[in-house]
Amino acid sequence: MNTRLVLIPLTRPWGPEVTDIRVIEVVVVDDTGARGHGFSWTPTIGGSAVQALIDADLGPFARGRPAEPSWWNAAWEHLHEAGGAGVTTIALAGLDLALWDLVAQRAGRGLAETLGRRHPSLPTYGSGVNLHYSLDELVAQANRWVEAGYSGVKVKVGKPDLAEDIDRLRAVREIIGPRRDLMVDANQRWDLDRAVQAVSAFEPFEIAWLEEPLRAEDLAGHRELKRRTGVRIAVGENIHTLSRFEEYLDAGAADVLQPNIIRVGGITPALGIARRVQQAGAELAFHLLPELSAQVAFAGEKPTRIEIVEDARFEELGALTGPSGLVVLHGTVSGGPGVGLGLQFR
Repeated sequence: MNTRLVLIPLTRPWGPEVTDIRVIEVVVVDDTGARGHGFSWTPTIGGSAVQALIDADLGPFARGRPAEPSWWNAAWEHLHEAGGAGVTTIALAGLDLALWDLVAQRAGRGLAETLGRRHPSLPTYGSGVNLHYSLDELVAQANRWVEAGYSGVKVKVGKPDLAEDIDRLRAVREIIGPRRDLMVDANQRWDLDRAVQAVSAFEPFEIAWLEEPLRAEDLAGHRELKRRTGVRIAVGENIHTLSRFEEYLDAGAADVLQPNIIRVGGITPALGIARRVQQAGAELAFHLLPELSAQVAFAGEKPTRIEIVEDARFEELGALTGPSGLVVLHGTVSGGPGVGLGLQFR
């Protein structure tokens, strides 16, 4: 198993500390010489640590095992002394994706078809890391989302002055009109009292969900926010294990669950999380990485919306050796690679 750290500059930085994406490419070779290509991913922070964990601990453990993802849990247990989630699950994702790529290549099909494709296309929503945008820049972005045909858009909130958040949401709602969903994402910036205040202030804008209002670890706080306000709460990008997702579901603390396929450890655990979320009657909305998440969602039991962050897709950033086969057009995503995972990096 070989790894390579790839630095991909962002066209629109996500903030002063996030100006690039770190991709850890993982290549596995089976006993016939066939190669599977996977990857792990972080926004700037932690890429080198992930690569080191793969090279020093996961690679030696994987050597000689079946070239398929059936032993994911054994690999997770092997890395557990370094932590049950976080860097460990991000590292596991690179191997898991590479093994799924091999499985799909042997079948001569794309990943979605290998998993059992149920949906020819899925709806998308426009998203952006835009809290640092000026109001004019935010309005221009909202206009681009409308022109792209998205049925919903997501805006960052969490300005020091709540009145500024209100002004920004009012401007976006005026641009997108009453029929498009407006989601807001606080990125864990608030405490409970501030979140309750914000929910009340945002009522005129009829938000579809409030994402990560509190620290993701604060299950009790999310449950209490739900009790006090009734707002639809979305969490998941910073939840890394099935057991943690189940805790949120069992507590009734979230309505929308957003697993990031890399952060939860790859396709294998993501399939189990997605199934559990949809069986519980909650909304599933994979976080980021549409070139990957759409392929998994095409095989989901129920259709789900795919997040499209402006100027952040691998193809838009010129990071891939060839087209992914994914088609994002008129508010939907369709297509996918003809064979395998279809994601190899320059």
